[in-house]
Amino acid sequence: MPTVLAILAEGFEEIEATAPIDLLRRAGAEVTVSGLGEGIHVTGRSGLTLHADTTLAALEAAGANDYDCVLLPGGPGVKHLRADPRVRALVLRQQAAGRWLAAICAAPTVLHDAGLLAGRRYTAHFSVAAELPDILAGERVVADGNILTSRGAGTSLEFGLLVIDKLFSAEKAREVARSICL
Repeated sequence: MPTVLAILAEGFEEIEATAPIDLLRRAGAEVTVSGLGEGIHVTGRSGLTLHADTTLAALEAAGANDYDCVLLPGGPGVKHLRADPRVRALVLRQQAAGRWLAAICAAPTVLHDAGLLAGRRYTAHFSVAAELPDILAGERVVADGNILTSRGAGTSLEFGLLVIDKLFSAEKAREVARSICL
């Protein structure tokens, strides 16, 4: 089964994390939810606290850094993802290995900071459009090579299904969509 690492930073957008994680687990992916900070309890922008499986530091200490996909939710917590050199190193390793990178809302700025969006098609939340000059603002989800992007909370289901399509198949994405009456 495909493996996915979802990284939660304080202030993450809850819908953008939980919807794709839920859909991926329904599809059969092995999703590891990691807290960016020191603890496994991470509070999102709307005050919901999620219990992560582990921390990024614990994963690094264990040498666990090979995932089929790295999933970055957006929200105000993206500032913490952008400021953490471990996240930058992780997305660069992921790209160098040709593995999937999935970023929603403001999280494509993490990929931009790492130089991974140059010459690529991508979308993101309108609030970061000034930082992302080539944003496809009218697109809800965009796939370009191994980079998957989406606009925000309202596109979270489409985003999760796109990740399933790429990690599994279009049929698996349709199957999961049918199971949730989408």
